[in-house]
Amino acid sequence: MAENQWTTVDRYLTDHVVPSDAALDEALHAIEQAGLPAISVSPNLGKLLYLYARMISARNVLEIGTLGAYSTIWLARAAGSNGRVITLEADPKHAQVARANIARAGLSSIIDLRLGRASETLTALAAEGAGPFDLTFIDADKVSTVDYFNWALEHSHAGSLIIVDNVVRDGAVADPGSTDASVKGMQRFFERLAGESRVEATALQTVGSKGYDGFALARVLADRR
Repeated sequence: MAENQWTTVDRYLTDHVVPSDAALDEALHAIEQAGLPAISVSPNLGKLLYLYARMISARNVLEIGTLGAYSTIWLARAAGSNGRVITLEADPKHAQVARANIARAGLSSIIDLRLGRASETLTALAAEGAGPFDLTFIDADKVSTVDYFNWALEHSHAGSLIIVDNVVRDGAVADPGSTDASVKGMQRFFERLAGESRVEATALQTVGSKGYDGFALARVLADRR
């Protein structure tokens, strides 16, 4: 099936189950106008993140990788007025666009955007005693995914969800001979996930307007260390 068919089906599904929303539409427009990479989650996945957060009544949410805050807005809406979303972004330009999108959506009081390399901002969060987080969404540099997952696991509780995006890499994740750094990062992540007894997990392939990829979902069990 051609990729244009995937996009057509995505558009059909979005038209029926993800109604147009001014703040989200304007966020995507601002991201495009600013020349940011076209890698925001699709509307369908944004709605899925929202539903996952709603299903577990997530109030304390961590997002690693903000970009223009499209997914951040979905997560903040799920967390509600009494919730908190901490989102981490390394690129100042991305953060500037994200802050404007967050303000336009009326969510500045809920979303705490931290600018800096995740390795540094996560260290700061740990020092602050942030967490445990009900849901962590990992959508940053793929090489460091294992490190982000390890941090998220240590700052979760029984029942928390950890969601990792872009894990299939156009199918290359199954290629043992790949030399692509992002693919190898995801292979290390799956090896780590397979050996972790404190979570129950699965992963799904997806096709759509963003091409061929997928995400992993891990539910944290009671701490058995």
